[in-house]
Amino acid sequence: MNGSPSKDAVDTILAQWGRERPDLDLAPMGVIGRLKRCSALMQRELDTAFSAFDMSRWEFDVLATLRRAGAPYCLSPTALFASLMITSGTMTHRLQGLEARGWIARLPDPKDARSKLVELTPDGLALIDRAVEAHLENERRILAPLDAESLDALDAQLARLLAVLEPSTD
Repeated sequence: MNGSPSKDAVDTILAQWGRERPDLDLAPMGVIGRLKRCSALMQRELDTAFSAFDMSRWEFDVLATLRRAGAPYCLSPTALFASLMITSGTMTHRLQGLEARGWIARLPDPKDARSKLVELTPDGLALIDRAVEAHLENERRILAPLDAESLDALDAQLARLLAVLEPSTD
């Protein structure tokens, strides 16, 4: 990127606060505001790509979580909802929808007769493999205006911030 960035919506908000409360240091508001705005705008772009596969973001997330687990692409509902950070009730409803679409199957757990496992079906596996390729291409498109050095620096800084905000998984 060359030159200084043009003014954005966050600059407008900062200018208004600066006018109304010149006594405040608004630096954190600028960073957080831009992170939130980028997140919302990127999510809109990502959702558009998911819709090309007739799926929502949460459907992509569930199928991708199963796919990342490796063959046989099967997890317990507890492992799924812990990974996706949603409640068990929400997960049950979502699994019913994915099962109705033929993308997952719920199978008896051979280790615990009281519970079920969630497994990608062949249709679900084929779908998520196509969708993740398109998703990565879409992410590349979104980030294309940034050069490799800027992306590396941004990634490193966001990882540092995430390490502060997110509980340790060690």
